[in-house]
Amino acid sequence: MSNYKVAPTSRQLAKTEVLVIVALAILIFTVDLFAQNGVRNIHRERSLYRNILVTEDSTRRCMRFTISSRSGQNQSCRFVDNPVALVFPYAKMALSGLLVKDNPQRILIVGLGGATLSDTYRRLFPDAEIIISEIDDAVFRVARDYFDFAETDKIKVDIGDARVYVKRAGLRGEIFDLVILDAFNGEYIPEHLMAAEFLQEVKQLLPEDGMVIANTFSTSRLYAAESNTYQSVFGEFYNVRMPGSGNRVIIASNQPLLDQDTLESRAPAFLQRLEVFDMDITDFPELMSTEITWDTGQRILTDQYSPANLLNN
Repeated sequence: MSNYKVAPTSRQLAKTEVLVIVALAILIFTVDLFAQNGVRNIHRERSLYRNILVTEDSTRRCMRFTISSRSGQNQSCRFVDNPVALVFPYAKMALSGLLVKDNPQRILIVGLGGATLSDTYRRLFPDAEIIISEIDDAVFRVARDYFDFAETDKIKVDIGDARVYVKRAGLRGEIFDLVILDAFNGEYIPEHLMAAEFLQEVKQLLPEDGMVIANTFSTSRLYAAESNTYQSVFGEFYNVRMPGSGNRVIIASNQPLLDQDTLESRAPAFLQRLEVFDMDITDFPELMSTEITWDTGQRILTDQYSPANLLNN
């Protein structure tokens, strides 16, 4: 058999040139847009799972994930002049879980990002053990180098798939007072971390009064399916949404949920503790709804049925 390569045709060459020009135009437009907004790139790398970009302007430093040219959102941001204050509403919504359960001694966080949640809970509960499951070693390095994250004798990072970590932790009989699910791949939550089977494994890690907090989107086409999936595993949950935010936070507990009057009565005790994070927790009880506002006929997400790529389009 002869061994030779067919030279590209003029049409193929022209098509390649067009693609290169388009790619350059997109890159130049993105750079110009950042420049116009005073945003500069201070780090960029391609990991095994995504593109990781760190940007900074006069007020914020942010970590951004992208896995395609049309996707990508800031995963973590902090204020340059006040790194402790919380930038995103979702972090404040997550902290409203303190009204349900305070003083967790063992915390599992799925997804490191820029270490916003781990740093916040470290400050709130300095004696607590915090384990962070992060699949991407590059995210760990970027959090360390650009967001001041550091492991300590109380804070450890496990590099690997959270589904594997949770399964093995359950087999070891480990217990976590609080599990926070905050894993994003650049477009949405990895589908194997949305399945009912995974949530059942998470539930097995919780003690009688344990709690799970999940950061999801309020505008996703998966909204109803996600809600039904969590309800099938945990029963009634708090659906926390803030006006103007594209996130919603699910707070579920192994114990019966508290009524709004009880949540409101607990809030003043946290005012001073949360002031450093620029959060007024008295605003949150009214946002912690148990009302079902979604289509209960949507199928729950399972390992066999998880059309995340279609429904989240």
